[in-house]
Amino acid sequence: MALYVKAAAVLGQLEAKRGSVKALVFNSGHKNIKQLYALVCETLRYTSVLEDIISMTDLLKKEKKLQMNVAKVLVYDLLFGKGLKCGGSWKTLIMKHRSQLKSTLARLKVKRKVCRNEDLIESKPAGKEYQLPRYVRVNLLKTNMEDVIDYFKREDYLYLGQATDADHLKNLGSKQFVSDAHLPELLVFHPKIDLHENVLYTAGHIILQDKASCLPAHLLNPPVGSHVIDACAAPGNKTSHLAAILGNKGKLFAFDLDTKRLATMGTMLLRAGVTCHEMANQDFLLVDASDSKYQGVKHILLDPSCSGSGIVNRLNQFTDDEDSSSTQRLQALAAFQHKALSHALSFPSVERVIYSTCSVHREENEDVVEKILQQYGNYFRLVNLMPSWPCRGLNTFPEGPRCLRASPSDTLTNGFFVAMLEKQNGQNELEKSRESFSEERVPLPGSDLAPVKTFEGKPAACTPAPRTKKVKRKKVQS
Repeated sequence: MALYVKAAAVLGQLEAKRGSVKALVFNSGHKNIKQLYALVCETLRYTSVLEDIISMTDLLKKEKKLQMNVAKVLVYDLLFGKGLKCGGSWKTLIMKHRSQLKSTLARLKVKRKVCRNEDLIESKPAGKEYQLPRYVRVNLLKTNMEDVIDYFKREDYLYLGQATDADHLKNLGSKQFVSDAHLPELLVFHPKIDLHENVLYTAGHIILQDKASCLPAHLLNPPVGSHVIDACAAPGNKTSHLAAILGNKGKLFAFDLDTKRLATMGTMLLRAGVTCHEMANQDFLLVDASDSKYQGVKHILLDPSCSGSGIVNRLNQFTDDEDSSSTQRLQALAAFQHKALSHALSFPSVERVIYSTCSVHREENEDVVEKILQQYGNYFRLVNLMPSWPCRGLNTFPEGPRCLRASPSDTLTNGFFVAMLEKQNGQNELEKSRESFSEERVPLPGSDLAPVKTFEGKPAACTPAPRTKKVKRKKVQS
């Protein structure tokens, strides 16, 4: 019974735009995440069919206590799944209508002139579907690149060295992998590889994290022993990445308002071996910037709630609607994001603030940053991040192309946006050293790219990096 109740709750949260399918399932607290995820996904696929069958049978009128989302998951499992194997009183209730539900399904197939259940599904017109590579971040708190590469070699994977361009990633075989061209602790595998049951994952030696999601911590790059804030931390991937960069030294303050997500993050950080953190179930906007405990905070990572429009998800066509990107919703999100970024800049000792979203909308990205610069431009400047990265911010204001964008088509990642604001005081020597500080950590192929062209209101053109001689990588210490 718990399975169906949890699945119905996730469907309700999706309707209320409270998160993505994966995030809501992961934070549900259900003991069998895979089972719940499969049920939610399949119910979403058949949702229009299920609604028709429930309506045609007057199921909700006959069973007053039955709610639509509960009815959907129960009817799905009865008619399209593996049958109702649990459910308690709900199972007893739905089985009373088994014959009528099955005959209604048969009539619906005849009416629509289809033979298979799958042919009942009416897909919305969708854009090109992308298969993103499987990105694996090596957790340097527990292991090192050499040991992880050796492990996969022993598991009969073929290591092809460091990737040089996107085509290299597109052509990976099912048992091949490479080191990423930009991030030193990232490995890249074929999209179909599933490592959730792998011992390295369950032991916290590797983190399954999209490349774009790794950029904020990588670019913030706080020195070992620093005091850092992760303002909207859950579910914790970026937090664990920051801890690895800090070498588990210093202090990492992690805030999140959602109690369940924070509990999940605590489990994840424990598995990853993070010990330098201090979690707080608190709204970052209510954190007192003048509190003495944050006196030493010089680096802040802010990845606030956003529309999630950049996330590549095969269920987007079933969960997206006009409201998900409505002007009113985007304006509300942008207002919150601007307020959170303003608050981050109010910490007295802060020197660098990374602002990132998994949104493709200008309202949540360039517009927020432009408004911040209008208010704080005398105190903070926008850093020109990774000049060789091909996809730049929109040219909607002069400094727009200093930001980064990522997309499934151009960078083989989820859609993403990153900007970094840096305090201007005493930047004489910083101007030269920090403009490309991210490349100094690992030499990048293609660093001799010509300047990227940008167009008003459109993403910058993405020029693929030319092939260069492979750069010898420094040995990563454990």
